[in-house]
This record gives sequence, structure tokens and C-alpha cells, in this order.
Amino acid sequence: MRRALLIVAAASCLAYPPAIFGQVQGPAPAVAPSNPAAESAPGAPAGRTVDGVAARIEDDILLDSEVRELGEFQELVGGQAKPRDELIRELADQWIVRGEIDTAKYPPPSDADVDRAYQQLVAQYKSPEDFAKRCAAVGLTQAAVRRMVTQQIYLARFLDFRFRPAAQIDSKQIEAYYNEKFVPQLKAKNEAVPPLDDVEETIREVLTQQAISDRSAQWLDDTRSRLKIDVVPQGAQQ
Repeated sequence: MRRALLIVAAASCLAYPPAIFGQVQGPAPAVAPSNPAAESAPGAPAGRTVDGVAARIEDDILLDSEVRELGEFQELVGGQAKPRDELIRELADQWIVRGEIDTAKYPPPSDADVDRAYQQLVAQYKSPEDFAKRCAAVGLTQAAVRRMVTQQIYLARFLDFRFRPAAQIDSKQIEAYYNEKFVPQLKAKNEAVPPLDDVEETIREVLTQQAISDRSAQWLDDTRSRLKIDVVPQGAQQ
């Protein structure tokens, strides 16, 4: 069985790792320095904002463009984007994970791995041309999609690396899943039920992924509660 893949995410994305996405909490921080990207670009119409601040995390910021791009990516892979507050929450959790990745110096995915995941996404459409049209329709370039896929693989693999050692699954858990979920699902579809020995490792991986997701979610909840996160209302003057 294919291992769950973020971005996500938390959840999320890549099917997002569910643990990547939780509720943004915490007291409001001091105002961060203004971001040049949020100012009007030279030659742009007066009063037109090229980018803006969506949220402040500690001494860093999340941009409106990042929120839009994540929403566009979710629309591409799932058909619908989450509400703005949930997108910001996911980006905040990704910010947390990236900080841990930097500290651990965890290696990025290889080009071959990214190519494989990207092609799996393209294969969900009738043709590469259809995929390109869909990307354009949601507002993404194919280069941006590849970058988002790369990031989601990176985040998912790090969470797996960090929490898999503690996600120990015993034979009783496997047997319970087999009897209470796996077998009833197959019988409901009038499909043949394989013996437990034939699917034991598949079930172990499913339960391991669930445990990783639960542990990741708890860690992110705990970490997020200690951060200063201030969400800027949409359309607010900055």
C-alpha cells in the first residue's frame, strides 16, 4: 500500500500530512518590520498592493501570496481550497516543521523522487495538456506546482523520520484493525478476504502512518501554543 504523502496536509497536502494543520493560537506579537514585497511596485497603479502580510509568526511573516498559492494548490489536487484561516494555520505549521528541518539538516528529496510524485499528479488527469490547462485555471504555473510538490514531500518525510521510531505497532493492534475495519470493508464490497498473514505488513504501515500523524499533530499543537502568531484580517491596511 502506498505510504501516505503531504501538505498536508496536517494534515494536510501530496496528500497533506494531517498533522501539518491545526488551529492558529497564541498571543499577538510585536509588529514585525514592514515587508518590501507588501509595498506597491514601481510603475504599479497607485494604491495597488502587489503583496501583503497575512500573518506574523515570531519575527517572521506569511504573505498573502503564499496563502493564495497554497489555496490554488489545494484546488488543483483536491478540487477545493480551504478557508483563509485554515490556509494560514497550515502555513504556520509548515513554518514550524521547516525550522526543525533546518536544525536537523535533514536532506531534501531527490530530483527523481520529485519527478515521480509530480508525474503521479499529472497522471490523475486525462493528458499532460489537460493538466496544464487545469494549472492555468487555478492560477498556478507548472513550475510552482513542482515546487509545492517538492515542499510537501520534504515536510512529510521529515515528520516520518522524526516520529516513526516511536510509532510502534503490536500484533494485537493489527489483528483488531483486520477484524474490525479491514474485513468488514471487504465484505461490504462483496470482495474476497485475504488471510491476515497476507496483509499484516500493509496494515502495520497503515497503523504506523496513523500513529505518526497523531504524534505530529500533538507536537505541532504544543509548539504552536508557545508561538506568537498574529493573523492579519483580510483587506486590513498594513
